[in-house]
Amino acid sequence: MERITTPEIQPFETAHTAKVRELAPECMVLLKNDGTLPLKKTGKIALFGGGARRTIKGGTGSGDVNVRHYINVEEGLENAGFEVVTKDWLDAYDAAVEKEADKYFKELRKQADAVGVNPVLFAMGKTAPVPEYDFPLDADADTAVYVLARISGEGSDRLTGEGDISLTKEEVRDILALNEKYEHFVLVLNTGGMVDLSPVESVPAILLMGQLGTPTGDVLADVLTGKSYPSGKLTMTWAPLDAYPSTEGFGGVDDTVYREGIYVGYRHFDTVKKDVIYPFGYGIGYTTFEVADPAIEASAGTVTVTATVKNTGDFKGKEIVQVYVSAPEGKLDKPYQVLAAYAKTAELLPGESAKVQACFALKDLASFDEEQDAWILEAGTYTVRVGNCSRDTVVAGTFTQDETIITEKAYKASADTAEIRAQKPGSFTWDDVKSGKCTVSDFADTLTDEQLIYLCIGAYKDADDVMEIIGNAATTVAGAAGETTGRLKDAGVPALVMADGPAGIRISKDYTLVDGEAKGGLSLGGDVMKVFTEEELQATIAAATAGGNAEAQKYYQYCVAIPIGTAIAQSWNDSLAESLGDLVGKEMDTFGIQIWLAPALNIHRSPLCGRNFEYYSEDPLISGKMAAAITKGVQKYPGHATTIKHFACNNQETNRYFSNSIVSTRAMREIYLKGFEICVKESQPHFIMTSYNLINGVHSCNRKDLITDILRNEWSFKGVVMTDWLVTGGMTINEGEKWPAASAAGNVKAGNDITMPGIPADKADIEDALANPEHPYALTRNDLLACAERVLEKILQLG
Repeated sequence: MERITTPEIQPFETAHTAKVRELAPECMVLLKNDGTLPLKKTGKIALFGGGARRTIKGGTGSGDVNVRHYINVEEGLENAGFEVVTKDWLDAYDAAVEKEADKYFKELRKQADAVGVNPVLFAMGKTAPVPEYDFPLDADADTAVYVLARISGEGSDRLTGEGDISLTKEEVRDILALNEKYEHFVLVLNTGGMVDLSPVESVPAILLMGQLGTPTGDVLADVLTGKSYPSGKLTMTWAPLDAYPSTEGFGGVDDTVYREGIYVGYRHFDTVKKDVIYPFGYGIGYTTFEVADPAIEASAGTVTVTATVKNTGDFKGKEIVQVYVSAPEGKLDKPYQVLAAYAKTAELLPGESAKVQACFALKDLASFDEEQDAWILEAGTYTVRVGNCSRDTVVAGTFTQDETIITEKAYKASADTAEIRAQKPGSFTWDDVKSGKCTVSDFADTLTDEQLIYLCIGAYKDADDVMEIIGNAATTVAGAAGETTGRLKDAGVPALVMADGPAGIRISKDYTLVDGEAKGGLSLGGDVMKVFTEEELQATIAAATAGGNAEAQKYYQYCVAIPIGTAIAQSWNDSLAESLGDLVGKEMDTFGIQIWLAPALNIHRSPLCGRNFEYYSEDPLISGKMAAAITKGVQKYPGHATTIKHFACNNQETNRYFSNSIVSTRAMREIYLKGFEICVKESQPHFIMTSYNLINGVHSCNRKDLITDILRNEWSFKGVVMTDWLVTGGMTINEGEKWPAASAAGNVKAGNDITMPGIPADKADIEDALANPEHPYALTRNDLLACAERVLEKILQLG
């Protein structure tokens, strides 16, 4: 761990920002282009829109990153040599936004006080509406750029009305007027997900910039000028909101029924042959490509697909070859096609060709048969298609499966007949474990039940009935999200530090040391702090930095924000994702963080999910591959780990602590668990975080079938499972709430090793379960040992 004593920019910040700038163009998706892009010259430019100056680098909540500074679009264009000639418009828009935000968050504060909820929790994920305005659009320029911005995040889902998925009347008015007024016009989407562009479909140049972290504005300028080029493709189908089968019933307060089953995203749209706005896998570039000579070869359980890609245009670029398979209808119904593999070319110059190859295993085409509780590969003819999006493919070949076979049976747990391991006399230390004098099991056997319980709960203070929500739950790293227990330090067992993600490391920008404990400023970003009065805000800051003084040595820990998850996945480039994981791993190493609470790989079930920007795709293959690649990047640094999350079905934020997802077993297996399975088998992450929601009536963190039977016994996961924050006794159950909070004892029983962040009620629940055989999750010492030993193994490996 490095304690940086100067506020000056560090070499790693410069290098990491440059790396993100180099990689991020691959994450952009060019949706339309009439030849306007790339722009032919710099000079005067008319810049408009909510994201021009108030550019969004990422979403809100745990995925935010407290950077030193990030480049907005205005700054990026000026850095590239443009003269922004619409300063008056931007100033007027800023003033209107601030006025609307102040009014909105003051009203939220009143609502929070009225229902007795912490105002920060109440406001989490909420954003002020876009203000009404009417400012002149005239400027001395022949080129205009309008940056449409949308932010979303943890705690709230997206809205169907104007100002979120739909454009406001002011936005539609100005975009259409600019398209008519200026010789060259580009609509840039600074969004983390889909927006309904139907009112402005006449615009001929539309670029999905996304939210690209620290150098966002510079990356856009590079792409607009042709210094670099977009080569990404969509990882979620863009269609009218009411066309998604997931829209009906989305956001149910108590129960959400996944009526569409396995027919999520393109699996639905392609099967029912319904027109969409932009199909899954779609994206164009500054050049054109031809995919020719597709062929397949099946051997030893693997199908290899080859094709030749030629750059047929006048600009350099990269193309993504997508392989889809149509499985035969047999006992089980099948989607029209499913993504089986993909490959991205290196940069191709005009006229240049390259041969690409993509492979997949036959067993990966199996479907889950609920009757047999098994994966089956059905007999019949399988058609392999190759193309550059789900709606633009050609048949590469077919192969025949002669008979239906079971590729894998679901794990069936047997009765636990193990003898209870009583506490053994002895006084092993952690040094004994590290030196090999004793094993982790030997050491655990000497611990008391109370010590084992502490290992199964995050670091908490005895006086705390709820978690410190400001993000100062760790003592070693200011602003970190939490730690494993520090109550075994007398025996030499260190704590592991956890920091939020997934768009980089979320910790305080600066801190002081008070009696050896790192005390830093707030790590909550955005407008959410507007719910506090100035006096409350200062008091909160004082509490977060308690014991500090102006004379104390100040330390600095500025991190670099990487692109949001959806943007990373839009690159369709596993190597790019691994490079970004490598970048994060380096910063973890610098700041003494062992556990990164990322990546997040839940499925884009609906465009309405407020956290979709953190997630990769509607497709589990892309989700799993991207998460595995980022995990591999982080794990290049010994002692540093990822935490893939949220396991599973974290597909809405509405009432997220007590929402019950009703999902068929087949849909769970083929859609919502498959990405986690791919990531576990390809990268063996050290940690997994369960989701808040219930699944078919039981909290995911209390589901032994999910955590022990599937994750550990079927997929051979070797790591530690932890809960998301405050899913157990720390949550207040409101009158009329249908579902209860999760149980800390239930976590242990399920094999969920650590309840985070931990409160006294969690310890009491586990103690009661040990003593009371009538407890719903009655425990033995063996149950505690199983969880505690896995935690100790990771402390040994990472600490």
